[in-house]
Amino acid sequence: MNATPRAAAVDHVLISTTAPNRSQVWLAVGVVVSLFAAMAGVAPYASQSLPNTEVLLPAYAAGVLVIELITSALLVSLFHVQRCRAILLLASGYLFSGTLIVPWVLTYPGLFNSFGIDEGLQSTAAIAALRRLGFPLFILAYAVLSERSYAGGSVRLAILGMIAAVAAVVCLTTWLVFSNDRHLPDFMIDARNVGLLWRYIPVLAGLIYLAGMVALSLRFRTILDLWLMVVLVTLLIEVVQISYLGSGVRLGVGWWAGRLFGLASASIVLVVLLSETTAVYTRLARSEAAQRRTRQNRLTAMEALSASIAHEVNQPLASMVTNADAGLRWLDKADPHLDEAKAAMKRIVDEGHRASKIVSSIRTMFMKSARERERLDVNDLIVQVIKASEADARLGRVSVNLDLDRGAPHVIGNAVQLQQVMSNLIDNAVEAMRSVGAGQRTLRLVTRQLDHGDVLVSVEDTGSGLDAAHLERIFDPFFTTKPDGMGMGLMFCRTVIDAHGGRLWAGPNSPRGAAFRFSLPPAINVDTGREEE
Repeated sequence: MNATPRAAAVDHVLISTTAPNRSQVWLAVGVVVSLFAAMAGVAPYASQSLPNTEVLLPAYAAGVLVIELITSALLVSLFHVQRCRAILLLASGYLFSGTLIVPWVLTYPGLFNSFGIDEGLQSTAAIAALRRLGFPLFILAYAVLSERSYAGGSVRLAILGMIAAVAAVVCLTTWLVFSNDRHLPDFMIDARNVGLLWRYIPVLAGLIYLAGMVALSLRFRTILDLWLMVVLVTLLIEVVQISYLGSGVRLGVGWWAGRLFGLASASIVLVVLLSETTAVYTRLARSEAAQRRTRQNRLTAMEALSASIAHEVNQPLASMVTNADAGLRWLDKADPHLDEAKAAMKRIVDEGHRASKIVSSIRTMFMKSARERERLDVNDLIVQVIKASEADARLGRVSVNLDLDRGAPHVIGNAVQLQQVMSNLIDNAVEAMRSVGAGQRTLRLVTRQLDHGDVLVSVEDTGSGLDAAHLERIFDPFFTTKPDGMGMGLMFCRTVIDAHGGRLWAGPNSPRGAAFRFSLPPAINVDTGREEE
C-alpha cells in the first residue's frame, strides 16, 4: 500500500526513516574513536581503588533513570507517528533498562543499610546481569523487526500495553531477586570482588553486542541505526572497562570509568533524538516563515498587478476622454466639423482597442503559460509609439529627434508590451520637461547595436533630471515622486524588459535631463543558428 504524500513528508524528517549523511557518519566515527581513546587513557589506572565513592551511586542511578525514561518517551512519540513495531520494542528496552536501575541501586551492598534495606550479596549482581543482557536483546530485536509496521488496533492501547508489560516484568524480577537472594547464583565473592560465574556475563553480553552490530550493519539505512551501533560499541567498551581492565572490582577507576561509559551509551540516542527534533523544528520554522513570505509576496504581486492594470489602462482611457471632449466640441459648433469629429471617434475606437490589448498583455505577462512573441523591428515600434504620442508631444511643445540605427537586428518579443514600455518612458520624459522652458524641451530616441550584439534603446530628455538619492528606488513598486503617481509605470517597464531577457536602467543625460535605456538580445537566425548581424 503506497504511502500518502503527508506520510512521505513526515517520514522524510524522522531519524528512523532518514538515511544519515556523510557528516553524520563521520561524527559517529569520531565519537567511537574518542571513546576508544578515553578507554586507552584510563586503562593504566583501571585497577586503582576509589574507596568511599559509593555515595555517588544514587546520583549515577538517577541520571541513568532520567535519561533512559526520556529516551523511551521520545521513542514512544516516534512510534505514535511512524507506527513501527520495532520502535515500540526499542522504547521498551530503554524503559526496561531505566526502571531496573532503581532496584540495582537500592540493593547495592551497604548503600542503604541505614534505611533498613539489605537484600544480600547477590541481588545487585543479578539485576546488573539482567540489565546488561536484556537491553542489547531489545536492540537486536529492533534490528530484526525494524521493517514491520504495527497493524493492530489502537496505538494508545499498544503504548499502554507496552508500559504495563515492562512494569510487570520489572516488578516481578525485583520481587524474585529481593525474596530469593540466597538461591541466586554466586556472582559475587564479597561486596567488591566478582566470582567465577560472573566471568561468563561479560562474554555473553559482548557476543550479544556484536550480534546486534552485525544485524544493524546488514540493514543499515537510517540515522537511528547508525547511532544504535555506536550505543552497542559504547556498551562493549563499558564491559571491557569494568570486567577486564578493572578486573571486575567494584568502586575502582576502571569500574567508575565503565559506569561513565554506560551513562554515555544511555545518552547517545537521547542526544540524537533531541538534536534531530530541534533540527526538524528549525526546518519547520523556516518553512513556515518561507510560506508567510510567499503569501505576502503573492499579495504584493496581486496589488502590483492590479495597480499595473490601473496605471497602464489609465493612459488610453485619458486619451479617450480627451478625444471624446474634442469630438463634442467639433459637433457643438454652429457649423459642425464632421470630419474632425469622425477622426476623434476613430481615435477613441483605437484607444479602446489599445486598452484591451494592454489588459491582455499584462495578464499574459503574469501568467506562466506561453507568451505570444514574434520577430520585431525596434525602430518600427518606436515610430508607431511616436505617432501615437505625437499629440501629447505637440501639446507639451516638445521637439522629437529620432536617431535610429536601421542596421540594428530584430528582436523577439511581445509588440504590445514593448510598445507600452516605450510609451511609458516617453510619457515620463514629456512630463519631466514641463518644468523647463518651452524652447529647451527636446526628446531624443536612439537605437544602436552594442558590441556584444544586443539592441540598445535610449529615451533621453532635457528635463529636471533624476535625484541621485532616488536613482536606486525608481524601479521599486509603489515608489513615485509624482504627487498623483502610483509608482507602477517603471516597475512595469523593468518587469517587461526582464521578461524579454534584457536590462533596463536610468542615468543622467548630457548636458541635462535624464536618460532611460534598455537593451534586448537579438533574434537568432533560424537558418544559420546565429544572431542577426
